[in-house]
Amino acid sequence: MAKADQKIRMSPSRDIPFNKLVLSQSNVRRTKAGISIEDLANDIARRKLLQSLNVRPMLDADGQETGMFEVPAGGRRYRALELLVQQKRLAKTAPIPCIVSEARGGIAAEDDSLAENVHRVALHPLDQFRAFQSLFKQGQSEEGIAANFFVPASVVRQRLRLANVSPKLLDIYADDGMSLEQLTAFSVTEDHARQEQVWESVFRSRNDEPYQIRRLLTEKAVGASDKRARFVGVTAYEAAGGNVLRDLFVEDDGGWLEDVALLERLVAEKLRTEAEAVAAEGWKWVEVAASFPYGHDHGLRQLEGGLADLSAEQQARLDTLQAEYAKLQEKYEGVRELPDDVDARFCELEEALEAFENRPQIFNPAEIVHAGAFISIDAKGGLRIERGYVRGEDETAFAAMTSGSDSEAHTAAPDAGSCGETASPAQRTVITVAGQANPDDEEDDASRPLPDRLVVELTAYRTLALRDALGSHPQTAMTALLHKLCVDTFHRTSGPGCLEASVRQVQLPVQTPELKDSAPAKSITARHAAWKADVPAGDTALWDWLIALDDAGRLKLLAHCVSFGVNALSERVDRHGGTGITAHGLQHRLDQADRLAQTTGLDMVQAGWRPTVENYLGRVTKRRILDAVREAKGENAAQLIEHLKKAEMAKEAERLLESTGWLPEPLRSVELAVRSNATAAAELLPEFLSDDEEEASDPDRGEQPHDVMPE
Repeated sequence: MAKADQKIRMSPSRDIPFNKLVLSQSNVRRTKAGISIEDLANDIARRKLLQSLNVRPMLDADGQETGMFEVPAGGRRYRALELLVQQKRLAKTAPIPCIVSEARGGIAAEDDSLAENVHRVALHPLDQFRAFQSLFKQGQSEEGIAANFFVPASVVRQRLRLANVSPKLLDIYADDGMSLEQLTAFSVTEDHARQEQVWESVFRSRNDEPYQIRRLLTEKAVGASDKRARFVGVTAYEAAGGNVLRDLFVEDDGGWLEDVALLERLVAEKLRTEAEAVAAEGWKWVEVAASFPYGHDHGLRQLEGGLADLSAEQQARLDTLQAEYAKLQEKYEGVRELPDDVDARFCELEEALEAFENRPQIFNPAEIVHAGAFISIDAKGGLRIERGYVRGEDETAFAAMTSGSDSEAHTAAPDAGSCGETASPAQRTVITVAGQANPDDEEDDASRPLPDRLVVELTAYRTLALRDALGSHPQTAMTALLHKLCVDTFHRTSGPGCLEASVRQVQLPVQTPELKDSAPAKSITARHAAWKADVPAGDTALWDWLIALDDAGRLKLLAHCVSFGVNALSERVDRHGGTGITAHGLQHRLDQADRLAQTTGLDMVQAGWRPTVENYLGRVTKRRILDAVREAKGENAAQLIEHLKKAEMAKEAERLLESTGWLPEPLRSVELAVRSNATAAAELLPEFLSDDEEEASDPDRGEQPHDVMPE
């Protein structure tokens, strides 16, 4: 007769007084892990015991039960209960739910302890995210959830943000289709459709690094560190209804402003308000923009102004600030690292002193009516006001006013440029130009006693005689040339002079936003301001000043004026015989530029240029990135990054090339370019061995066509 299978019989459960329980030495958990015993005790006190203890009867020497029970599995729970008893929050005889195993069951106590921990499966992170979300929806606060589960409130906010990612992406994460780091990147925005669109894009391209996901999700937003955002203020932007994308997992510099149109409107409104205040000073025109390119004031005369006198109270305040600043400098001289509070105080003092130095200038009211101002945002998000510029169309009226020959011109000029409107501050408050002034030459023509043709014939003879005379007097010729150059450089008058010599200041139509704040730009501006402070305004006064100037000063001034005509730009060659530059002309220009660089000892590294993702590495092919690293740091360094995707490779290359002095070919001296080309020719692989899919030249990404910049 067949024997029936024996059924499994579970261990019985019973409540055992706590003072009858003893922690077993067979518990395999010896190393601290997880939340503390104190936190577990508080949790048990709040919600009671969720899991019974696993116990075994203790036997005496004769093998009889003693009434005591050892706890081989559940040691942390036992210690937490023991702590509650010690704190008198739990009675020492309180019944404890226990599963009682047989003392002689054939399974060791260590076996039970090990099995309880090994067979336990940790909660999937997504389940925790959703659980926190469920508790939050039930009305529990972030702080309350954090307190109940003994984690910081910031962790709860992170988990809730992750739980709010697109359900489609959460399912992919649950199936191990994406990493937790990738999921955190998607939490930057709450737009599920955009999240899914970006995932499809990075999944297909396999460029699915977290930083790439964040970049795509925020590419249409404006960083809070952007000067426009700092100018308006994130608080004002949010008060106007704008949304800010914030990353709870990595440093985001204040987040990203999502509504760019709203930001631009707020910028325009605030700039317009500032323009109205400046226009009330009496300027003829006010031009407003978030940013003006380098050289935007080219061709405009700049008025000379003076700083407003300080009141007694202001002077006392200035003296106090200067004294405190000097005292701190003396106290911490030679200290390598300042304390945080001292460093902060230094910054406050420098800002306050800078405000005194940059206080508005006082201009002649009679000159103001012919001039205008530019209003923009500086690199730090502050307001930049550039007052006192005279446009070419206003030069005639300005010259008539400054000559003092006709007092009526002082009042007539503003009306001539305002189309008959009353010249009031409110009407001059415009974003571009308040009016146009067209010089009227009819009176000058009428004053000529001779016919134009005769005048031309006579002056032609005089011109030839002047050429002959000037050719015999080199010192006078140099003075005349320098006089003309100074007029073009500093006074910028539109009328022709008797000497047809000039420097055409070369504009930079294509430039980076940082160019105006670069070291060369600041150096040129400072040198120009220093000379401008010395150069007299009047034509006769300028001539006399140049006559008295020593030769060393003349040469320095000549060099400054001539420097404005340097053109070392590379541009697209005109292959169709138009008005553009030819290949020969471009090469001639670049050869001359190289010669100038050699003669002057130009060093682009000392001039402040270094390769970054924005200005070079992110806009060239992977091969060029690797060539740069190989040339500067060696083959081993190039091999370290050659497996990376392009964006990450460019970022790593920027770090590797820092402080190496490496330069791309267009910025090198002739000797360095020759040496680098020889090295590159010896190290580069043959073309057919390269499998880089990104080698095609892309002009839109910053690569120069081969016919523009031959290598």
